Amino acid sequence: MTISPGTSELLSSAGAPAGTRPPSGLDDLWKELHESPAGQGGLTGQAEAYLVAKRLGVASSLYFSLRARHAPTAAHCLRVALCGSCWAAAAELPDAQRDALEIAALLHDVGKVGVPDHVLLKPGKLTADEQLVMSRYRLYTHEIVAACCASPDVLNILSHQGAWYDGSQPGQVECGKRLPLGARMLSILDAYDSMVTEHVYRRALTRERAIGELFACAGTQFDPELVEDFAALIEHNLLHFQAPMIRRWLRELEPSNMHGLLRDEPGRVDVRLLSTPAATDSLHEFHAQLLNSMHDGVFFVDTRLRILHWNRAVERITGIQARTVLECPFSPELIGMANEDGEPIPEERCPVAQVLASGSQKLQRVMVRGRGGRAFLVNLHIVPVSSAHGERKGAAVLLHDASSQVHLEERVQLLQERATRDPLTGVANRAELERVLPEFVASHQEQKIPCSLIICDIDHFKRINDIYGHQAGDEALKVFAEVLQSAAGPGELVARYGGEEFVLLLPNTDADRAVRLAEEIRRNAATRPIASMANQCLTASFGVTELQPGDTPDTMLRRADRALLQAKDAGRNRVVQLGCGWQDNLEEVPERRSWWSRLLSRGPADLLVTRRLVSEVPLCLAAEKLKGFIADHHAEILEVLGSKVRLRIDGMYVPLTRRKTDRPVPIEVVVHLEEQPLELGDRTSRMRTGIWVEVRPVRRRERRAADFEARARQLIASLRAYLMAEEAGADATASSPDDQSQDAAVP
Repeated sequence: MTISPGTSELLSSAGAPAGTRPPSGLDDLWKELHESPAGQGGLTGQAEAYLVAKRLGVASSLYFSLRARHAPTAAHCLRVALCGSCWAAAAELPDAQRDALEIAALLHDVGKVGVPDHVLLKPGKLTADEQLVMSRYRLYTHEIVAACCASPDVLNILSHQGAWYDGSQPGQVECGKRLPLGARMLSILDAYDSMVTEHVYRRALTRERAIGELFACAGTQFDPELVEDFAALIEHNLLHFQAPMIRRWLRELEPSNMHGLLRDEPGRVDVRLLSTPAATDSLHEFHAQLLNSMHDGVFFVDTRLRILHWNRAVERITGIQARTVLECPFSPELIGMANEDGEPIPEERCPVAQVLASGSQKLQRVMVRGRGGRAFLVNLHIVPVSSAHGERKGAAVLLHDASSQVHLEERVQLLQERATRDPLTGVANRAELERVLPEFVASHQEQKIPCSLIICDIDHFKRINDIYGHQAGDEALKVFAEVLQSAAGPGELVARYGGEEFVLLLPNTDADRAVRLAEEIRRNAATRPIASMANQCLTASFGVTELQPGDTPDTMLRRADRALLQAKDAGRNRVVQLGCGWQDNLEEVPERRSWWSRLLSRGPADLLVTRRLVSEVPLCLAAEKLKGFIADHHAEILEVLGSKVRLRIDGMYVPLTRRKTDRPVPIEVVVHLEEQPLELGDRTSRMRTGIWVEVRPVRRRERRAADFEARARQLIASLRAYLMAEEAGADATASSPDDQSQDAAVP
């Protein structure tokens, strides 16, 4: 299957054509879709209900049963179905195949209603026995859907979901191209959405790292040709063009015209009767905002210890996102709770459960596990909650940092309070941003914890000045700055970068949360009418990136700016994220040798660092990622010979100087890319990319060898992150592929 030539036209058709509107009472839904050309940010409960009801008719009851049981799984099914619809349209699949894929994707996890709560709702990794119980859900899915589905194509996809392309799964009969096309596509879509979604036991992967994982499993778990097609669509921002697919479901599809896919005639579904089982719906907006702006962590549990609310401070303290734990049972193991001596607190001595049983408040000092597994002390204050009639409702739990260490978030907050403010908007100015950013990056690199940067730009700002005047433009800047500040939490810095551009620094934040925050800001700005602009609202474009190995303040900012340019090129009013984020498997920098030992071991002309890397992505994709490395490091291309590129990175972008009088160290980087076959057995193989890297100073008699070695390793770590590469293994110190006689001196 190949992507059709009309794909770019299809993906760019974000405007809402005139057509049938939803029934009365859903005007807000249509307006939401019409004003959201990117189809981003998730759907409201009513929007989700209406889409599913339109697509499945009476069979939508299966979907809503799953949503009532476990809302995150149902939302995952809807995302997979919308992405599958985009993919099928881009590949110009026949309508019958596209319909079968969409319905199978919407219902592919419905069998999880038969999985016991202690397995389905467990906030952590499953044991081997629990994985065996969970694996049965596919059988349940097939049995449930078969009772209401008359389409052999849908049932064929569901009966083969989870099958590996190489046929290595136990009990698997078919393999390779004999597997249904829809099942092979669903396998990729299911895995991709799972990887880019936050879980309690695993951080969400960035888009680049998720694609790298798909390529790593191509030929074994996934169809390698389909992986390449899917990666090409992701490069065209597939996830940003779901709006045309949503409008197709609303405009074109009628449950009565399902071509016999479902048994019986579907009845009319009144989506106004459908509600979203979100735990936070019962909270007043002001209360929710207050909780999220608190520096102390706060979460609520009901009488069955199910988590009802989880504020941003708890997310920051524990590294666990709220949407991954809501409705899940709380246990001390979830946050690594231990006593002051470090001994884990068992479930039978859970202080929250004790308060629910006794009805008395409890104040206790415990240790909890934060990001990166670091433990620190907190004062745990647990308060029982009862109704006016004395009925026990649950408990409120407060986490107050009791450690003596001044955390990075607090230091950033102090910097923000002391910042030099922009006189118009009241946020930090560019000079303060440039002062804070190096410390921000260095601190997170040292601690190896995630942090993110968002750069945003008001769309068509010049047009605002030209039409409404400069006073209206100033008012627009103030309103947008207010939206940014209201979304920023404690320790997060908002700065005006210049003109209509703003930057947000987000400590201890990965790309997944940063993208969701950017989407929230985008939506809030689009709903704030401005009086001086005839009550029109603003739109804005956003570029998001997460700190990755080898980053400098300059490369991180440039990568976010490149994402912003992509958002503008794609039509504005959208969020684009670039960068693979932090990787935990980087090599440790060896201990420095004394200058005397270095002098005895080699001459000045021998300064050379080489590495042999391997990336699971094909050569064409690796070359595209290399372009991003070149742009963000402001590298000069000296020579291109086939797949070999020679670069120069000047000293102004290589901050190695320790004294103001030091001269910068210009560095030359040679990158050689070569396509390599990887044998997978059974006479099958796939292609990956071998990478040979050489780093040397431009001035061969450079005396600051220690500085050069540190910068060389930093550049190689950065290149690895951009190309999603790993060390090649035992041959890491082998000779260059085009100069086998050269001896590589690896420091």
